[in-house]
Formats: sequence, structure tokens, C-alpha cells
Amino acid sequence: MDTITKKELIERIAERTGVRRPLVKQVLEEFFEQVIIDLRRGNRLEFRDFGVFEIKTRAARVAQNPKTLERVEVPPKRVVRFKVGRLMRESVENQPAPSSGGGGR
Repeated sequence: MDTITKKELIERIAERTGVRRPLVKQVLEEFFEQVIIDLRRGNRLEFRDFGVFEIKTRAARVAQNPKTLERVEVPPKRVVRFKVGRLMRESVENQPAPSSGGGGR
């Protein structure tokens, strides 16, 4: 499995659309910025068939330090949740699993 960087994504979009890389980069970065701004405001972002980004609040809890076994209070926390959309889910489910690349002997 490969890791795709923002730079590589910009290259792909520029090649497929014929739009110059600097403009693709500007648009992509503005998109990311707007997603962050709306999530910070507590808004839910829904991209049909792709997925939904939303903020959820994890409740406060008591955890345990694994080294000292000491009990630790963990405060409530806001986290970003992504729920996959129908088309993405179906596309991923219908793809064969990637090979691990290592020869099993």
C-alpha cells in the first residue's frame, strides 16, 4: 500500500484536468482550509456518496497509565469523525485486497 501526498494528488489533478499546478494547489489548499473552518464552527460537512465529516465529543473518562497503573482523569475531547459514503464504500469493498508485497515462504 502506498502513501499519497498532497503534492502527488495535485500532480494527478493537474494532469487529468489540464489546469496548471499552482492553481490546483491553491484550490485544494483552500478546500482543506474551508473544511477545517467549518468543522471548528461545529458544522457537519456532507459530500454525497463520498462521506460526511463531523465533530463528536468524547465523554470524560478515567483511564489508567499502563506504566504506573495510576488512574488518570481524561477530560472530554472534540474529535473529527468521518463516515464513508455509499459510492466510496462500494468502490473500496469491490476492490481485491492489495498484495502485501512480501513473499510468504
